[in-house]
Amino acid sequence: MSKKYYIIDFDSTFIQVEALDELARISLKDHPERENSYKEIEVLTNQAMEGQLSFRESLAKRIQLLEANKNHLKQLVKHLKKLVSVSFARNKNFFKHHADDVLIVSGGFKEFITPVVLPFHIKKENIYANTFLFNKEGGIIGYDERNPLSYEGGKVKLLRELQLEGDIHGIGDGYSDFQLKESGMISKFYAFTENIERKSVIAKADYITPSLDEFLYINQLPAAISYPKP
Repeated sequence: MSKKYYIIDFDSTFIQVEALDELARISLKDHPERENSYKEIEVLTNQAMEGQLSFRESLAKRIQLLEANKNHLKQLVKHLKKLVSVSFARNKNFFKHHADDVLIVSGGFKEFITPVVLPFHIKKENIYANTFLFNKEGGIIGYDERNPLSYEGGKVKLLRELQLEGDIHGIGDGYSDFQLKESGMISKFYAFTENIERKSVIAKADYITPSLDEFLYINQLPAAISYPKP
């Protein structure tokens, strides 16, 4: 029997929101043009998630607009810990029993992803994400451009490098998650719709999973609540 791996997205999947959008609300709180910047960042996020804009271009533009620093990141982590997706929060046991099989693969950033997912028994070495670059004052000035996840199609590039052998399942809400299926790097793609439904992504999914419980049910894994619901 081949080993199973579960590739899980972070933004709008593991958590209920898009972390960079939330970081903008923290870092630009007192900025006179904050409402325009919020909208611009949200538009850039959605364009990348729906495959209308290259991920790299979207990321670079969003970071430029953020004007964020390490102190803002601390506030963000505290905020995100309260916003773990409801079905993920109630299925902590799944992560505990599959700690070797679960990989968090995200175009987001380790600085806020790692502290949010570690309490779920996810191994540090199984967290794949971008990393920020800071100036001497702790301000975010960019990101490590050598990281494959900072590129368009980065998740595909990363999985090629990892060369996992087994039956690989991907769970996510965005176009970059579907790209894994399209490239043949995963056997099944589950569009996770608990937090957001992107029609362009749903149309291409093997399964539409409105919660982690449903994903676990489909794969005959123990879930916190029993399926199918009455």
